[in-house]
Amino acid sequence: MTADRRLARELASSAGELLVRLRSTSGLSGKALGKEGDARSNALLLEILARERPGDLVLSEESTDDKRRLDADRVWIVDPVDGTREYGTEGRVDWAVHVALWSADADLIAGAVALPALGIVYTDDYPPAVPGGDSSNCPKDRAPRIVVSASRPPLFSDAVAQALGGDVLPMGSAGAKAMAVVRGEADAYVHAGGQYEWDSAAPVAVARAKGLWCGRIDGSPLRYNQDDTYLPDVIICRPELTEKILSVTTAHSPAGA
Repeated sequence: MTADRRLARELASSAGELLVRLRSTSGLSGKALGKEGDARSNALLLEILARERPGDLVLSEESTDDKRRLDADRVWIVDPVDGTREYGTEGRVDWAVHVALWSADADLIAGAVALPALGIVYTDDYPPAVPGGDSSNCPKDRAPRIVVSASRPPLFSDAVAQALGGDVLPMGSAGAKAMAVVRGEADAYVHAGGQYEWDSAAPVAVARAKGLWCGRIDGSPLRYNQDDTYLPDVIICRPELTEKILSVTTAHSPAGA
C-alpha cells in the first residue's frame, strides 16, 4: 500500500470513528446531527491533511472552494459525510466517508470509502475482484440488481432494469451504493439526479480498482478537479453490463436528449 493510499484509509477511518462516537453520545438527531457531523468530520480531515500533506490542496463539500487547486499537482477530494440524511436517521447504515486523491498526471491515484456504521473501509489497493468483461463471475442465483438513489432515482431506472432483466434497489448514500456493487451485492449503480465531484471520486477510485466500469450516462469519462465541480450523473457497473445499460441511459444524457 502506498503512503497516499494508507493516508486515505486512515483519514476515512478516523473520520468514520468520530462520526460513530458523535452519533451515539451527542444526543443529536436528524438535521442537527447531520450538520454537526459534517462540521466535525470536515475539521478532522482538514487538520490531518494540513499536517501530513501541507503542500496538497483540498476540495471538500464542507469548505469554501479554493480555486488554487486548478493549478495544483495534487488535490484531495473529500466528502466528510456522504448521506447526511441517512447519518441523521437512527438505525441507518447506508452512509459513508469519502477520501480521494487526484493527480494532474494520473487522475485518481488513491481512494477510500468508509462505511462507519458497518465498521468497513474500502480502498483502491486490492487486485480487481471483477475480471473485465467476464460474465462468468456474475451471480447465477439471482437477477441483476441496480441500486439507485432512494430520494432521486433516475427516470430511466425501470428501463435499465428491464434491459438487464433485473430489479431496482433503492439505497442511501452514493458510497453505500457503489460499495454494494464492489461487494457483489448489486451489479450496477446508476445515478442521474445531480451530484458533485466529492460524491463519486472516492467510490470511483475504489470501484475501478475492483475492475468495475465507471463513467457517465452517455459513456464519457468522469473528470475530476474541474472548475465547475458539478458532476450530475454516474454509472458504476459490472463491465459486461455496460453496453446494455448505456443503450438505455445515453438517450437521457444532455448530449443524447
